Amino acid sequence: MSATARRPRRIALAATLCAAVALGATACGPVSDDKPEASGPFGDMTAAQILDKAVATTKGAHALTVDLDTKSTDGPLKGYLSTDVQGRCAGTLTIGATGTAEVIRPGEPTDKAVYLRFDEAFLKEQSKDEPAEVQAAVIKQMKGRWLKTDAKDPDAKDMLDMCDLKKLMADFEQDSRGAVEGTETTVDGKKALILTLDYKGGEKDTFYVATEGKPYLLRVVTTGGDEPGTVSFSDFEKPVTAKAPAKKDVIDEKSLG
Repeated sequence: MSATARRPRRIALAATLCAAVALGATACGPVSDDKPEASGPFGDMTAAQILDKAVATTKGAHALTVDLDTKSTDGPLKGYLSTDVQGRCAGTLTIGATGTAEVIRPGEPTDKAVYLRFDEAFLKEQSKDEPAEVQAAVIKQMKGRWLKTDAKDPDAKDMLDMCDLKKLMADFEQDSRGAVEGTETTVDGKKALILTLDYKGGEKDTFYVATEGKPYLLRVVTTGGDEPGTVSFSDFEKPVTAKAPAKKDVIDEKSLG
């Protein structure tokens, strides 16, 4: 099988996230091919057509949860976020070996802010090059509290890529020619069809497509290459709860020195 062209971007969040917060202040149209027909719940659709449909269906969801565990040249990145088309988003991001940030974007017309809360390991990592007294001040001021920042801030916008369904799914819009149908399996108790795509350099994507109900992408596993990892999708169309924290627990970015 001839290798297809690699996607121009795999989740580029690791780099943007690592630069997003310092001291807490900045904090398918793919084409189908003529491969042999796929059997089972997808009838006479080819493997490429199934993959196209799965990407389009997942992209069309009004809400979902994404669970990301990947590596890049910038280090490991883990994320668990629920998001919807109204802009609501809530979850956690773990950057590097340690350090976790919680994220809330209410997505309400009256609240365009993003709220970020960092654990002590994250705060220590971000202020490690500062004098000891500065590190202590950062932890004292920020630990257990939410940083309020504008969602339109360049650093915040980069950080919220995982909260944008269209941007998130853009990583999986690709030339699906060369897709190969595999066996059926289960993903978290849901029946799924395995599809694979091989790329130049030995990189490979394995897609798990739901075979009951809507053909959502349930999981994508990347092996080989520079950015191996797993992305799972769940809670399709489930309402997202993303309420702003209590005012007493919030620090406005504008008030930081």
